[in-house]
Amino acid sequence: MVAALDEALAAWQLLLGPERVLQHADQLAPYAASTSAHPVWPLAVLRPLSHAEVVGVVRAAAEFSIPLYPLSTGRNWGYGDACPSGAGQVIVDLSGMRRILQLDTELAYAVLEPGVTQVQLANHLGAQQAPVWMDCTGAGPDTSLVGNILERGFGHTPYGNRMLHVAGMRLVLASGETLQTGFGHFSAARTTYLYPYGVGPWLDGLFTQSNFGIVTSLGLWLMPQSEMVSHLVASVEHFNGIAPVVDALRPLRMDGTLRSVVHIGNDLRVLSGGMVFPAAEVPQGPPLPDALRERLRSGAGIGAWTVSAALYGRPAQVADARRALRRAIGGLARLRFIDDRALDWGSAAARLLGSGRAGQRLAAQVDLGRSLLNMNRGVPDGRFLAGAYWRRRGGLPPAFPQGADPARDGCGMMWLAPVLPLRGAELLHVIGLVAPVFAAQRFDLFTTFSMINERTLGGVLTVCFDREDADETERAQACYSAAFERLLREGYIPYRVGPQSMAALDNGDDSYWRTVARIKAALDPQRIFAPGRYDGRYDGR
Repeated sequence: MVAALDEALAAWQLLLGPERVLQHADQLAPYAASTSAHPVWPLAVLRPLSHAEVVGVVRAAAEFSIPLYPLSTGRNWGYGDACPSGAGQVIVDLSGMRRILQLDTELAYAVLEPGVTQVQLANHLGAQQAPVWMDCTGAGPDTSLVGNILERGFGHTPYGNRMLHVAGMRLVLASGETLQTGFGHFSAARTTYLYPYGVGPWLDGLFTQSNFGIVTSLGLWLMPQSEMVSHLVASVEHFNGIAPVVDALRPLRMDGTLRSVVHIGNDLRVLSGGMVFPAAEVPQGPPLPDALRERLRSGAGIGAWTVSAALYGRPAQVADARRALRRAIGGLARLRFIDDRALDWGSAAARLLGSGRAGQRLAAQVDLGRSLLNMNRGVPDGRFLAGAYWRRRGGLPPAFPQGADPARDGCGMMWLAPVLPLRGAELLHVIGLVAPVFAAQRFDLFTTFSMINERTLGGVLTVCFDREDADETERAQACYSAAFERLLREGYIPYRVGPQSMAALDNGDDSYWRTVARIKAALDPQRIFAPGRYDGRYDGR
């Protein structure tokens, strides 16, 4: 393979220039930085800047049988970051493909390359004074929109189930051919980015969470701006109290009163947004003692759970939704509604209170409220990455959240992402399954459950660990693996996994994965696109 790699590298240098073919250890090190327990180094990194260059990269890989692993910006926190899925792979870094190819404000869509970040599109929409908002996630300003969509990630707004708001992919197959999905392969098509299905088989889904091709652009639908946005924050005092709240919110999610993705976080999820693990008070390490956890919760003015959602529409529509929420959960939780007017009043009150403790606390609450409202309007904020630093020695970097990069900064974090029916009892059952595993391995259990659609909750259960502690790192992997297996066995299948769990999804006797493997064999018989994604055979057979 060494001779073949050398020949491939020479071909790629002719295509891209030596400066965009990275081979030296100091150049590869950022791609081996990871929040996971066991990062992997690439053989080399290629940095194409156009669709045509991606075609050339793939054709050279096929000629010399070198496996490729594409990434958008490499900020897939908790699911592998920028690392390849296995050893012996060459990364294709698409972060230099940063063009917004088209923006249509009348029909509310944009066509993006993979390197376009959340903050880039948000700034572009602002500069154009476009009357539309994008959906964004809490993963930070510099994450790729296309990359998150291809992993079937979700955000916060009514367009938060992102894969449902995409049309018209362009991609490069292992043969070097260009494929355009939907109506895009008809030269005169007028609705490539407006109607996703086209005519004939609907192919777009094949190129999400897979290794069947490299997507070089897609159409993303944008949300018309609402006259008013109001953010709900509901505090649930006791642990078991969340079940009736979930059941009471479900009808409002199903009938359209709650159109946004609803997020439900436990106390640790909320606390970690404003602090790191208090090592001085708990020198033995996690988990937090119950008494300290209760004291921190009381000091922050939160309960065991916090429910967060956004309301959109005309003022009368928002007022009606508020009334419906008060009727549904007013007796089960403490409700607060945040809007621009309330934040202006809060800001004025904080100034009057001055620099004392009360004034500082109110100012911090106003600042958080503005960040939440901004995210509801498609403006990303790096502050919501703070939880990734829970076990990092030295705490948050001095400039945080500017330039936040959990992988580079040495954070340890792995995410379990089970999907469960939208019932309160199911949420408590999932917690009951994994809590003993976390306790046995001595980790705090961070949980968020999001109403991704009207019928399911998407869980994000985080194992945060100190990557500088070898024992804690190994316990983190053991905790993750045991919890993953327990959830899988009980029927709570993840919607998304990192490379460390892909093998566990295929038991070797499953017609679904055999079908996936046949599609892989047909589209990529040489296995140019690296094994280790969701391709039906993790071991490369």
